[in-house]
Amino acid sequence: MVLDAPHISADLPVIRQLDDTVINQIAAGEVVERPASAVKELVENALDAGARRIEVAYGDGGKTLIRVTDDGCGIAPDDLPLALARHATSKLDGADLLDIRSFGFRGEALASLGAVGRLVLTSRVAGQDAARIAVTGGAMGTVRPAALSSGTVIELRDLFYATPARLKFLRTDRAEAQAISDVVKRLAMAEPSVSFTLRDITADRVVFRADAETGDLFDALRGRLARILGAGFAENALPIDAEREGLRLLGYAALPTYSRGAAVAQYLFVNGRPVRDKLLIGGLRGAYSDVLARDRHPAAVLNLECDPTRVDVNVHPAKSEVRFREPGVARGLIVSAIRHALAGAGHRASTTVAGATLGAMQPQPAPSEPPRRYQMDRRPEVSMPPGFAEMQAPAARIEAPVVEEAARPLGAARAQVHENYIIAQTEAGIVIVDQHAAHERLVYEQLKAQMADTGVAAQALLIPEIVSLSDGDADRLLAVAEGLHKLGLGIEPFGPGTIAVRETPAVLGEVNAEALLRDILDELTDQGESGTLTSRIDAILSRVACHGSIRSGRMMRAEEMNALLRQMEATPLSGQCNHGRPTYVELKLADIERLFGRT
Repeated sequence: MVLDAPHISADLPVIRQLDDTVINQIAAGEVVERPASAVKELVENALDAGARRIEVAYGDGGKTLIRVTDDGCGIAPDDLPLALARHATSKLDGADLLDIRSFGFRGEALASLGAVGRLVLTSRVAGQDAARIAVTGGAMGTVRPAALSSGTVIELRDLFYATPARLKFLRTDRAEAQAISDVVKRLAMAEPSVSFTLRDITADRVVFRADAETGDLFDALRGRLARILGAGFAENALPIDAEREGLRLLGYAALPTYSRGAAVAQYLFVNGRPVRDKLLIGGLRGAYSDVLARDRHPAAVLNLECDPTRVDVNVHPAKSEVRFREPGVARGLIVSAIRHALAGAGHRASTTVAGATLGAMQPQPAPSEPPRRYQMDRRPEVSMPPGFAEMQAPAARIEAPVVEEAARPLGAARAQVHENYIIAQTEAGIVIVDQHAAHERLVYEQLKAQMADTGVAAQALLIPEIVSLSDGDADRLLAVAEGLHKLGLGIEPFGPGTIAVRETPAVLGEVNAEALLRDILDELTDQGESGTLTSRIDAILSRVACHGSIRSGRMMRAEEMNALLRQMEATPLSGQCNHGRPTYVELKLADIERLFGRT
């Protein structure tokens, strides 16, 4: 039976050279996926031109109009046609594709936008007259005189009118406008010293505005992040400044108790360029793995600085993906820097915990009841509130705190309620501690410290388990054999492509060695290093800590409660339990008074 092959012609195929219009339309499909992509390219060009003020205006979600105005250096009239030509750029001389120090460098954006829309470029260089040039569907006009005080204005109308099939893949105007806002905000985070304005012409309103921040790097970035992400992030974020083997990590990472239900507050940059890199995201997730539940996501804004020759940004035309020469160093820096910052925060928990508590304590309107009738000749019987007698029990009441104890961050224990919650008084309010969650974290940190000092105990297998792998996988595992040995996993070569497992971590008990090795291999292949074994050991220690901590329902003496508070103050990460939940809530006196309407 002979089947027809629809893609094979009986005639000899002819090789043709595509014309420039088709080439630019193909390039536009890679560079400009949606209006937000066009905004990203144009704003990055403005930043490369040294702009200090950038305004972005759009209409109908960017489908009918995108206009970017900047006060940068501008483009000379004679260079305007060249600026719209494909692969023409002032940012790269072609000598070294790895030494890239600007946002743009491919010389494709303007040519691609002009191929699929109606683009008008107006610019003025200091000391010269302003000029403009238009390109419609790839057809370029002539340079004409224009009126402009300084900088550049790029106006793009009817995006994708030349390729109408692309319009069918765009989302609603609201969704496209949100994507534009996200792009502008990301770039505003990267450049806190630049003023940004985002305007929706259709609704005639300013969507976003961020004036240039002043001060040092961290003050400026903190102010910009407070404007974009809100004061809550700025209040609960820790400054990150760490360096390792020529790489430097700067930015802010939020406390674990300021986590989110989705990865919507993670902004990562490489040399100021916004990126979406799975290596960096994996490092961020690994840094919080010990303090967050699986369904929670950390919030962070981090910029990784390095020599441009150590990172390849020319992986994708959109330039949102990067490839590091030493991926393990980059990931390790993120993990170690954030963990060090979290440890330095000690027992601190996010201020949003108190806010959520106050919200939960707001009084609800009582159900309406018919008015009660009282006889005038009888006085209503007065009874004590339920539980009042129990509050007077000696085991639940503590004498007035010593002044020195109350001055501590977590105050002095005054009572224990429901045999699980410690009420402590501070100089500025009260603290409510979950005794089981708090002690669980304390025991867990003690177990980890002991293991770090003495190492992970290994149990020798009576019969070594032989695991068959490919030669490459076996070599990859043996290259990290020394590190695995420190974690209690002893492996050695056993012929070509074969590994013998002679020891496993004792704390794991009975373990499937082959499955464990393959999990480690997957991480080594994907990220360049593996934390699988460490994570499993930490999970066991966490379980041991849970069973070995103070149980709910146990009555505690005053000295025990105060000792727990003092230990929390001295232990890193004690503000959250092993699952990321807060171990205590602090309420200021002003908050309590507001609950009772005393303000």
